[in-house]
Formats: sequence, structure tokens, C-alpha cells
Amino acid sequence: MDRLARVLIVAGSDSGGGAGIQADIKTVTALGGYTATAVTALTAQNTQGVFGILDVPADFVAQQMALVLDDIGADAVKTGMLNRGDVISQIANMLDAKAAGVPVVVDPVMVAKGGHKLLDDTALGALRRQLMPRATLLTPNIPEAEMLTGFTIEDPEAMLQAGRDLLALGPRAVLVKGGHLPGDDLVDVLVTATEVHSFSGKRIDTPHTHGTGCTLASAIAEGLGRGLALPTAIERARAYVRQAIQTAPGLGHGHGPLNHGHTVKPFLR
Repeated sequence: MDRLARVLIVAGSDSGGGAGIQADIKTVTALGGYTATAVTALTAQNTQGVFGILDVPADFVAQQMALVLDDIGADAVKTGMLNRGDVISQIANMLDAKAAGVPVVVDPVMVAKGGHKLLDDTALGALRRQLMPRATLLTPNIPEAEMLTGFTIEDPEAMLQAGRDLLALGPRAVLVKGGHLPGDDLVDVLVTATEVHSFSGKRIDTPHTHGTGCTLASAIAEGLGRGLALPTAIERARAYVRQAIQTAPGLGHGHGPLNHGHTVKPFLR
């Protein structure tokens, strides 16, 4: 548990600091890891929405990854906003060439919390064909799981079926996150080839949940990078996110950011 986890984050930038690369860096740092990045896109956004996206060329995304992996290396890779098919293709190739055997957490970011679409028409197919089969863990929320499977998810039983369907597309494990379902009790469902785990908790009534998906996936990646078993890494990440939501600073006029720095000490060891 004293191992320094080197986590390479491949994702978009959030100018508001609550999600994306900014949330990823803060999360991994708070949990005691080291973060390197390959930026896939720049966004102009705040707590009220995404107002602009500036693409990073695919070959430059690959160059960022190659230089980090050749020099610093990585114990885990986490992907977030990947808005174009050519970017996904380059990332998949780079994972094969320079990160074979490294755990990969794929957070299939598709729509921003404010409703802005974050994938172009080429990216969804590339995500399914090229990146998901390389994932150690896929972490879709309910809307993302519905887009990937094509059916409506209304209860934990449907979450389990979605996890099994997505597992058939190649990832080694799928964590379907249940935060979009109604009710006070929230359930996340982890599906692997041999096991099913459920993680439950009470809903926190707050608008300050911007970046929860990015934060959770990065926290899991940090745990895997330091050698934790997948269920343990998920439990630890969920506890971190919960405390970060409970102590959110209340910034902005929309979906506010979490307090990524609050829970440093309990999770260093």
C-alpha cells in the first residue's frame, strides 16, 4: 500500500476545474499517487455547462502518451473524454505499443452533466470496437450504459444485464453506476466473468456533483495502480467520492465541483 501509483490520465480539460483532467489530477494526488496527462480536448465550461470544445490533434495526443510512457511509465491508465474516432484509434494503438499489461480504466464520457454532447458520430463505434476490449474496467453511468447497450435501464436488475452485455464486448470488468436511478438508495453493480458485486449507499441531496464520474474512475485507477484488488479499489474510490461530495465547497451557480482535497490522509496508506 506504500507503492507510488503512476497514473496516466488521457482525457479532456475542464476550464472550471471540477471534472476532466483537473479533477483527475487532484484525485490521484489526494490519494497519494502521481499523475501524468495526455490532453485530448480543451473545453470552455463552468458549473452551468460546456460552451466550447477545441480539439487536440490525434497524433499530438499519441505523442503525449508516448513521451510519458517511455520516460515516466505508468502503473495504470485512465481515459475520460475522447470525443473523436481518430483520437480513440491512436490511444488504442499506443496502449498496445507502450502499455501492454497496464490496468486501463475507461470512463466512457458521452454527455456533460449540463447535457452537452461530448462524442462526435465516429467516436461511439471506435469506443466500442477499439477501446472497450482493452479496458480492465469500464465505468458507465446509466445514460452511458443505455447508449452502449441500446436498452432502457430502470432498476438494478437491468443494470446487471447491461453489465453482462457490455462485458461481452471485451472489457474484463464493468461497473454500472446507478446514480441516475430514482430513490434514496444508490447501487453500483460490478460485473466480471466470474463474479457480481453490488456497492450501495444513501443519496446525498446536493447539486454539487460535477465531476463525480471522472473522480471515481481516477480514484479506482490510482487504487489499481498501487496494486489493490478491483473490488477494494472501487470501495476505496467510492468512499473518497462520498466524502468529497459531502464537503463540496459550494462553488458556482450550477452543478458545483467536489472537494477533492478533503480526504487526503485517510487514504494515503
